[in-house]
Amino acid sequence: MTMRRLFFVHGAGGYVDDGPLAEALSAALGARLDMPQFSDDDMSIEAWARPIREHLAGLGADDFVVAHSFGATVLVHVLAEAAASRPRSAVLLAMPNWGPDGWDVPQYVFAGSRQSPAAEVRGAKATSRGGLSLHHCVDDDVVPVEHLDLNTALLPSATVHRHPVGGHQFDGLAEVVAADIRVTDVVARERGGPDPG
Repeated sequence: MTMRRLFFVHGAGGYVDDGPLAEALSAALGARLDMPQFSDDDMSIEAWARPIREHLAGLGADDFVVAHSFGATVLVHVLAEAAASRPRSAVLLAMPNWGPDGWDVPQYVFAGSRQSPAAEVRGAKATSRGGLSLHHCVDDDVVPVEHLDLNTALLPSATVHRHPVGGHQFDGLAEVVAADIRVTDVVARERGGPDPG
């Protein structure tokens, strides 16, 4: 049997900082880590989405997908695309909200109304075949936890996990997050969604 992979999308400028979290999740899941380095120079959605699409297309049915911070933002944009390869499920960690009540950066706001959930984002849950899971730590000093509530409104079908401590890097929470990844994976399998690709 081939070892499962964990495709981990790091945050902006976070390739090094996110490494320990990705490695801890990989170890907790017993999965081989696939964590490509994304551009620090070109922070456009498309510059990150292109390699994310390529990696998603190469995933097997049993592989895991986790994205952190800005990487989670781009992953949701990709999952909302009709033509993109989609995983059975995805876990989003400390995802910023870019709307007017969040950081108010129009280039990263999901398509559609800035005040109400975009149809494309609402559809991301269904198109990811198993669902989305949002995690955020109350003591995150990079992305305020209030962003979790804003993103929950954009992704109302997502499973939401609010952790009292762990900071932006989910310190000490790898096993907890891995447990959610396993549960989300089992639910996706029980729903019988088609294999990614």
